[in-house]
Amino acid sequence: MFHPDLIRHPDSCPTLVLNADYTPLSYYPLSIWPWQTAVKAVFLERVDIVAHYEREVHSPNMTMRLPSVIALRQFVRPSQFPAFTRFNLFLRDTFACQYCGSAVRDLTFDHVIPRAQGGRTTWENVVTACAPCNLKKGGRTPKQAAMPLAIEPIRPTSWQLQEHGRRFPPNYLHETWHDWLYWDVELDA
Repeated sequence: MFHPDLIRHPDSCPTLVLNADYTPLSYYPLSIWPWQTAVKAVFLERVDIVAHYEREVHSPNMTMRLPSVIALRQFVRPSQFPAFTRFNLFLRDTFACQYCGSAVRDLTFDHVIPRAQGGRTTWENVVTACAPCNLKKGGRTPKQAAMPLAIEPIRPTSWQLQEHGRRFPPNYLHETWHDWLYWDVELDA
């Protein structure tokens, strides 16, 4: 019987990585490894294979089905607070302008209290903004510009970012991943 995995190039077979408790290491970005890293981890006995692709790779003396889902053998404790990065800021603010609410492709970030007025570049003082709102606000505070924020900026926990990340499933989800990710999965009643 023909299976679509059989014609996949191995580079099109990423491996979903689960923690030792069988939860994804990360939802956004989704914790995936290239097939080479996954196979190496299998041979180093650092992971258990949970599910396979139908696609096989061959060496001179063996054949192996590529793993589609693996679980770490040792639990990795996630950090409580994520790093302050542009991407994490966009994720915290759900990829939307905090002034007008639009979800545009080319978001910028804005200092709530402008740097010229002593504002710092911290979780609590930076929000995402579309370019028109950023220009309109200029070097003023939201109150001075009469542009209220949708939500006050906070320092998110890693858990909060993971919850936001679950709202944005990636373009590619292999069928063997669905039971572990809870995107578009119907629950039994």
